[in-house]
Amino acid sequence: MENKEYIESGILELYVYGLLSEAENDEVTAMSQKNPEIKAEIISIEKAIINLSSSFSPFISHAQFEKIKAQLELKHGKVVDFKSRSNRLNYLGWAASLALLVGIGFQYNKLTQSNEQLKVKENEKLNLEKTLVTVESKSKATESALNVIRDENNTVISLGGQAAAPTAKAKIYWNKQTQVVYVDASGLPEPPEGKVYQIWSLKLLPQLTPTSIGLLSDFQANQSKVFAVDKTTGAEAFGITLEPAGGSKSPTMEQLYTLGKV
Repeated sequence: MENKEYIESGILELYVYGLLSEAENDEVTAMSQKNPEIKAEIISIEKAIINLSSSFSPFISHAQFEKIKAQLELKHGKVVDFKSRSNRLNYLGWAASLALLVGIGFQYNKLTQSNEQLKVKENEKLNLEKTLVTVESKSKATESALNVIRDENNTVISLGGQAAAPTAKAKIYWNKQTQVVYVDASGLPEPPEGKVYQIWSLKLLPQLTPTSIGLLSDFQANQSKVFAVDKTTGAEAFGITLEPAGGSKSPTMEQLYTLGKV
């Protein structure tokens, strides 16, 4: 068989793909060593297939590309007698199909990456929305606190530290007309775990009569430390005690933190 017929038979493509038997591989190898034209054709086929795969390799993982490339490496084998060039075209078509599969893999990987990026963007959007809600909430709380402090109708009562907490202090903002009461607790220390500050409206005469008007719950979460408590009327003094979580029916005088007369 002449070199041209041998080359056009398709046997060299089978050799490159590793589809020949061991004996056939040995014979093709022997012929390629004796015939430079055949050897050059084998090298050309190998380069064409690897280049075709390489055109997709940057978009797939290194491990995937190496697996595909390994299947296309040069093998050794024997001649099988083919009569038509169409066989060669068939095997080139097989190579094109392989390249198509690689391309599909690339598109799948890109789609997966796009979906992951979309999820990240959605999470970032949700986190941003939560942050905006938190900022708006803090802004409203700050604005509300400022309105209380600036309200000229409020009577301001300063509460000084007592034996349980000499350095503690607080302020009561009391509108006697509406009976609305706000407490500025920024001068109080952080309450211990399991404890809560309780606000008392006091009548001093004819005897001391305390009335609970609220708890300073969520003390740490309240950035402004200005709390709205229950309305009161006829108060002659205000006091703040440290009580067990949930509050007490009557003030624990040993834990009286601040006290102030109207």
